[in-house]
Amino acid sequence: MKILVTGGAGFIGSNIVDTLIEKEYSVIVLDNLSSGRKENVNKKAKFYKADICDQKKVINIFKQEKPQAVIHHAAQIDVRKSITDPIFDVNVNILGSINILSACVQTKAKKIIFASSGGTIYGECKSVAPKENSMPSPLSPYGIAKNSVENYIKFYSQIYGLEYTILRYGNVFGPRQDPHGEAGVVAIFAQRMLKNKEIIVFGDGKQIRDYVFVSDAVDANIRSLANGKNEIINIGTAKPTSVNKLVDLMSKVNGYKKKAIRRPKRDGELFKSFLNINKAKKILGWTPKISLDKGIKITMDYFKEALNK
Repeated sequence: MKILVTGGAGFIGSNIVDTLIEKEYSVIVLDNLSSGRKENVNKKAKFYKADICDQKKVINIFKQEKPQAVIHHAAQIDVRKSITDPIFDVNVNILGSINILSACVQTKAKKIIFASSGGTIYGECKSVAPKENSMPSPLSPYGIAKNSVENYIKFYSQIYGLEYTILRYGNVFGPRQDPHGEAGVVAIFAQRMLKNKEIIVFGDGKQIRDYVFVSDAVDANIRSLANGKNEIINIGTAKPTSVNKLVDLMSKVNGYKKKAIRRPKRDGELFKSFLNINKAKKILGWTPKISLDKGIKITMDYFKEALNK
């Protein structure tokens, strides 16, 4: 089976590519390397440096390769960037995704798996973790764009018969996450702690997130190739963790002693976000296997090795 992975040089995408190669799939990677890294791309995958916003180039690649399935992870991933530059966010996350959907239809790809965002689509969560049928209430252009693409996918499915699985991720973390951007708090904290620099916590640190390790997110994608037809599925742990707790856990792993610098809460940032994952268990037979403690240890070891190179 031939699978095309957009964003396959990035954090989650490159980890997916590695697992697909291990399972002996034929893999094509499409990435513009704006945030992804060429060295992340598995040498057994065929690589195209291309932007999903380049409609002509995208369709030419699809026509040449004719993938049977597409795993779509290429995106503008920074929530705060979407707030300061919503037009750029729309161009990449909505128009770029429509280019991918159109190419799927034109070249008769059978299925698309889309990386959506449970961390932003539901908006502010209450005391009970939201299920997939909860009303979307995104509070950022990034979340609005992800929700819009979900609706475009449903349209392409209904009109053209394109199968899909939409995965709404919690806060995915792990090796290869970018520690230099605004997104990815675990990676940012890990690198600063390892350099013994101060870390910054915005707000009171009581805001909670659902941290899911990257290998578990990869597993959900692999399972979605044969399961979850035309389904939206949350991928998280259903275990909320505060930023303060995250700092404590990471500090213990690394022996980090500095106190966090406190800054005012940022616009567009949710206070509470976590996910109900019962549907993933039922439809995909999926459960998260890596605990937060273990995932932090693996992530810290990865960044420690990277710093020592």
